[in-house]
Amino acid sequence: MQSTPRLEVNPKMTPVSKETAVAQLNKQRELYSRIVEAFPPGIEMAFAYGSGAFQQNNSLDQSKNMLDFIFVVNKPKLWHHQNLKRHPHHYSFLKRLGPHTVARIQERYGAGVYFNTLVPMEGRLIKYGVISTAQLITDLLDWETLYISGRLHKPVSLVIIPSNEHLLTAMKVNLQSAVHAALLLLPDMFTEEQLYSTIAGLSYAGDFRMAIAEDSNKVQNIVRPNLALFRQMYGPILLSDEHLTWWQDEGQLEQALTFHSRHHHLKCLPGQVLYGLLMQKYQCSICSENHMGDTAL
Repeated sequence: MQSTPRLEVNPKMTPVSKETAVAQLNKQRELYSRIVEAFPPGIEMAFAYGSGAFQQNNSLDQSKNMLDFIFVVNKPKLWHHQNLKRHPHHYSFLKRLGPHTVARIQERYGAGVYFNTLVPMEGRLIKYGVISTAQLITDLLDWETLYISGRLHKPVSLVIIPSNEHLLTAMKVNLQSAVHAALLLLPDMFTEEQLYSTIAGLSYAGDFRMAIAEDSNKVQNIVRPNLALFRQMYGPILLSDEHLTWWQDEGQLEQALTFHSRHHHLKCLPGQVLYGLLMQKYQCSICSENHMGDTAL
């Protein structure tokens, strides 16, 4: 069995004691709570994510990074109406068009998320996106955009824990789908870091920003400092997968590359992914038939 690669440690990152880490975490949670409490009621779920919330290898001082939040609301139009009254300066010129237009833009364009950015709150700059509960559930189950569902493949800091059973179930399915997709991309033997890197990279696949505007090592920078959090997220799923063997102490995994196991992972993929695979197969068949026809002529 191959040995687990030693994780690189950034020498500029000063190690802290467990007590200090807990104190910092509590302080961080209090900050997030104060920020979220400044917004109108009606938020079903709120979480912080990104380099402002979690340590990354290429970021030495989290406090200098923008804090990113996602607010999940049941009634976007009503929530924007209340938020425009409370925080009109958060919005761009679109605020002049009213909450109905803001909510319509949110739900009809892009990934179903409306962002306000560069907002100063509690001594930090924040960016927050608003998405409807229904839109998020759809994305979690089907990966229609893999935008917020992809962010939830990685560790986030929940500020408001959802009580909606459908949303909680969809969040669990989203993690399971990520494991199925990653296993189809991995060989028979691999490390935990390779697994989590594959999962974290799913939402970046085909993203031109990874090649042009953003750090090409972004996935590793996210995964390596947060391996324990990834294990906490995915450990129960890995333990319950009968097609997988996990040596936890060594951080090694082995999967069966049989037809049965591959079929199992394929049929558990989200609907949008399966549709894409079917369309790709259909297009390949058409191209093959056209090529054969041209050859015959």
